[in-house]
Amino acid sequence: MTIALEKPIALTKVFQKADATWNDYIMLRESEADDWRKIAFYKGHLWADMGTEGPGHSGFSDLMTIIFGFWAYLHSDIVFQSYGRCLIDLPETHACAPDLVLYKGEDIPKWKSGEPRRIDLKRHRVPDLVGEIADTSLSLDLDEQKRLYASLGISEYWVIDVKGARLFAFGLMESGQYEPIAISQILEGLPIDLLERTLERLSEETNTAAANWFMKQLMV
Repeated sequence: MTIALEKPIALTKVFQKADATWNDYIMLRESEADDWRKIAFYKGHLWADMGTEGPGHSGFSDLMTIIFGFWAYLHSDIVFQSYGRCLIDLPETHACAPDLVLYKGEDIPKWKSGEPRRIDLKRHRVPDLVGEIADTSLSLDLDEQKRLYASLGISEYWVIDVKGARLFAFGLMESGQYEPIAISQILEGLPIDLLERTLERLSEETNTAAANWFMKQLMV
């Protein structure tokens, strides 16, 4: 069974429905006919990317995961868990599948056999950091997705602009709104500028080479 979605945006495989219900989201989520790569639901806005992942998106995403791994290696006294692209639900109100999902500390969600293959925020705590790799979705990630993650109370949000090799980092304030930050709060002490300089290296070298350069800067 599929739901009737509005027309795709020209030249993309992104679908949006502005007056969707939670049942609309569930129908799309569970549909065997619609193979979505990313999906989100918040305040009646249902959004799904039905396209495949391009090399740019994939390369930047993998680089950030490697960076998380290097950071965890250098801070082995702290527990980190990456769940990038995992579906996250807060039943009836929120759904998302961030490209980057990072938990820090204790009480990290653990999947058990027989459970739904997603993080249920009625049983699990929210991630400490989420991020989006913006290849074709920069305006969406800096607007609707930003509001969605802030409303969930996620402490830190990153948007990686693939075309511009930029990283927009936001920290959650007491007001419940995101504000730009220059130093990561979750990867404590990590300058956002260093991450941007690492991203810039992808124009001339591989993501593994860029990650190695990043690691060397941390060890200076």
